[in-house]
Amino acid sequence: MAKTTANYELLYIIDTDKTEEETAALVEKFSALISASGGEVAETDLWGKRRLAYPINDKPEGYYVLLKFTSPPDFPAELDRVMGITDGIMRSMITVIGE
Repeated sequence: MAKTTANYELLYIIDTDKTEEETAALVEKFSALISASGGEVAETDLWGKRRLAYPINDKPEGYYVLLKFTSPPDFPAELDRVMGITDGIMRSMITVIGE
């Protein structure tokens, strides 16, 4: 039988050139996108500004956010696409959490 939902973790890095309001708006945007897809945000963990292991776009720091959520299995591909075209997102990674 096919799964109707799965558990995921989304870790993404926001450019530190964004203001606090813009950063909060990006975090809210992705939470709302997950909810609109029929998913549910279980936990949002704001790690804050951290030094990167290597510079990305000549920037040594980024604002880290970890989001745990459930959604239909076809949604993470769309979420990854949206994150890729969103201004201010330096890197993102979606992983499936085992049962």
